[in-house]
Amino acid sequence: MAAGRNLEAFEFVLCASEDAVMVEVPLRIDGDALRVPSAVTGVGDWTSWTGGMEQVRCLAPGKVLQHLRELLVSAIVQCQHRSLLQPGDLSAENLKEDAMELSLLVRGGWRTIRFDVVPVVRRRQEHPGMDGRQRDRGFPEGTLQKATRDSHFVPASNRCWSPKEGPSIQLDQPRLISGSHQLSNPAACCFLPRPSSHLPILKLLWAVDTLPGPRLDSLRLLEQLRSQDWREEDGRDGLTFNHLQMVLLWSTELFPSLEDWQDLEGSVYRLLVVLLRCLATQHLPHFLHPEQNLFQGDPHRLVSLYPKVEAFARDPARFLRFHFGPPARVDDMQADPALRALLQLPAKDGAYWDTAYFDVLLSQLQVYQIQDGSRRSAMSRLHTKLRKDIPMQS
Repeated sequence: MAAGRNLEAFEFVLCASEDAVMVEVPLRIDGDALRVPSAVTGVGDWTSWTGGMEQVRCLAPGKVLQHLRELLVSAIVQCQHRSLLQPGDLSAENLKEDAMELSLLVRGGWRTIRFDVVPVVRRRQEHPGMDGRQRDRGFPEGTLQKATRDSHFVPASNRCWSPKEGPSIQLDQPRLISGSHQLSNPAACCFLPRPSSHLPILKLLWAVDTLPGPRLDSLRLLEQLRSQDWREEDGRDGLTFNHLQMVLLWSTELFPSLEDWQDLEGSVYRLLVVLLRCLATQHLPHFLHPEQNLFQGDPHRLVSLYPKVEAFARDPARFLRFHFGPPARVDDMQADPALRALLQLPAKDGAYWDTAYFDVLLSQLQVYQIQDGSRRSAMSRLHTKLRKDIPMQS
């Protein structure tokens, strides 16, 4: 639990906006108590019957949420009785009966912070799902395997730990990990796959922080721009901090050389070229589940966001000056059609999702200073090939 709390504090420090902070609470339950028949009293308060002719008890998300809600309310009352909380310090008005997370509003200095408390069941994976990837490319050795060693399941409804209502599926592995304890009965919990990648992503970011170079400083800078300059006119977000986290992780893998992360400017541009590519194609793959597109939704927001990010890439000094009025405008900044055409190339078989391609983008933005001979050759070959079809700046 201590590691989890450290990671949540770590995420909160990185995030510049007032987005909710997710707090995952691992369940610690004795699987023997959920066996059928069971002589343990109170099991019905946590479980429900499921299945056809051969019914089994399953851990019910709705009942878990209800118990967690009662514990939170009791803790708040105890703190108030002992004068540990002042009026307005904490609000539990958002502890709604039908919510899949329990929201608490906590006053922290000059702003109110929202914490979304979510129960989670962890299952140990014998073979972490990183097949087809270049393992640990750009990351410390063993990082990806450690981060994905456990699957994290969160409630999707009051009845299922799954994306939709329907019959539950029993876990077929002989061992279950829940928090620091094992659920010894494989029929104790029933799931359809709806893993949460929140904690694994934070573990990867924690590992990135151990690498040389101002990588997290780059993330903080773009997060500050996102919250101040890249919002919609109505104040809504087309881009989130979670999106930027994915961009940093992809940049770490696509640019594994320490030469890429020598200074803040070069580090920021590593993130920028990946972000521009994703905005131009309206496709940001999840780092752990690349088949998922995190940019699904309202394409209008992505279209309006792209020129703001490109304008920053073209003239960062204009946006980094202190300004106390409205954000810097991009209306008078002319977009580069050659760069846009290069960014919108179709990604067939990953041909334009590799280091050489993003090196070409860096060269177009006049920030390519890599001395590695093999990388310069690969970039040059791809650059020559692209010139035949796309007019680019010299």
